[in-house]
Amino acid sequence: MARATKLRKAWRRPERLRVTAIRDRLRAAYGRPELAPHGAPLDELVLTVLSQNTNDRNRDVAYARLRERFPAWGEVREAPLDEVEEAIRPGGISRIKAGRIQAILRALDGDDLAWLETAPVEDGRSFLCALPGVGRKTAACVLLFSYGLPDIPVDTHVYRVGTRLGLFRPGAPFDEAHDELLALADPEDAYELHVSLIRHGRRTCNARAPRCGECPLLDLCPEGQRRTAAASK
Repeated sequence: MARATKLRKAWRRPERLRVTAIRDRLRAAYGRPELAPHGAPLDELVLTVLSQNTNDRNRDVAYARLRERFPAWGEVREAPLDEVEEAIRPGGISRIKAGRIQAILRALDGDDLAWLETAPVEDGRSFLCALPGVGRKTAACVLLFSYGLPDIPVDTHVYRVGTRLGLFRPGAPFDEAHDELLALADPEDAYELHVSLIRHGRRTCNARAPRCGECPLLDLCPEGQRRTAAASK
C-alpha cells in the first residue's frame, strides 16, 4: 500500500514524444497494423458486449450463433430473453449479456448508428456511453473499428502495459486512462497504439511474468527497470 501511494505521488504525465517513441518501438517489434473500418456500428456494439469477460473465440461463437438464430437486430430486441440467452451462451455470463443487448436495442429503437460516422467524436462517445451498460471501452471500439474515428479502447492489456510504462497514474480508473491516452496520442495513431499495446501485453508484458529482459521498451519502462534491478540483486 505504501509503495502504491508513493508511486501515485511521484507520477507525472509524460510528454507526447514518449508515446511516439513507444509507438515506433512497438512498430519495429510487431509491424504496423492497418485498420479497415467495417461501417457496421451496431454489429460492433453487440460484438463488444459479447466480448466482456471472455476470450475472442467464445465471443465470436456467441455472435455467430446470435446472428444465425436472429438475422435482424429487431428480432433480437423482441425475442424472449431466454432465447437470446441460449443463443449467446458460449460467450459466458449469457443472462447478463442478453439483458444488456436487449436493453441497448430497445434504447436505440431502430437507430442503426450510421450517423456516428460524421458526428463529432465527443458527441458519438457521449451518446454511446448513455446506453445501458455501455462504457468507454465499448464506445471506443464502436467508433474506432466501425469508422476509424480517433478513440482508443483501453482494455486490460492496454491498461496494464500503459500503467507499467507510466502513461497512466498508478491506480487510475479506466475512464481516466482513456482520457490520458487520448491526450497523449496522435489521433492518427489510435488504432496502431491500441493493437500494438495489446500485442505487447499478450506476447511480452503479460500480467504475471513479464519478460522484461526481452522487452523493446525496457529503457522507457519504469516498472520494467524496477523489476530487472530487483532480479539482479
